[in-house]
Amino acid sequence: MVMTSQIRQIKTPIEKQQIAKDVLSQLPDWFGIPEAITEYVDHAQRLPLWAVIINEQIIVGFATVKKSSPDTAEIDVMGILPMYHRQGLGRQLIHTITGYSRQHGYSLLQVKTVAEGHYLAYDKTNQFYQAMGFKKLEIFPTLWDTWNPCQVYVMPL
Repeated sequence: MVMTSQIRQIKTPIEKQQIAKDVLSQLPDWFGIPEAITEYVDHAQRLPLWAVIINEQIIVGFATVKKSSPDTAEIDVMGILPMYHRQGLGRQLIHTITGYSRQHGYSLLQVKTVAEGHYLAYDKTNQFYQAMGFKKLEIFPTLWDTWNPCQVYVMPL
């Protein structure tokens, strides 16, 4: 069977929360702290959210975006189920987010993740963002905690 995919903006707060909860709960290598999942799910209801949908009905990922400054949009959270990695879905999602960010007058897009060299899953995440055109801005060694140094990436729009 041929897989079709689409990125769809979701508007209903309850639906956004459910998507965030369903996807994040299946990504323990990236989102293993229950309090963090709860916070992302809570944010999801208030932020713009795009779902990655395959075969017109199966949600396999999502991302939310927030304003971090008058000039900068930030990917608050993004996740795609591992069995759908490396199929262009993350790339489609980033393209949708960059389009949205440009339309809303932002000149930069940023994302935070765990710095390279700490966890294999996050090393792959870093490689993805770099391949998408994000540039390393700064590492905050203790923003989250000493085991998870925060790498900030930015992309000019």
